[in-house]
Amino acid sequence: MYRDVEGYYRQQPEPPPRKPEYRQLSEREQKVLIWVLAFNAVLALVAPIGGATVISAVLALFQG
Repeated sequence: MYRDVEGYYRQQPEPPPRKPEYRQLSEREQKVLIWVLAFNAVLALVAPIGGATVISAVLALFQG
């Protein structure tokens, strides 16, 4: 139908951009990261129970 005089449809696509190289965590940074994640996991399990206890105590105070 159309004549490709300039070779537009034969051009190679540009290669995808390379992923940036991230620096590796040091051993100390890995330990700190693990402790922070463990602490957050413990709080995720304990905080709802503690929050429910505080709410129950506040409701008990107002009910007399």
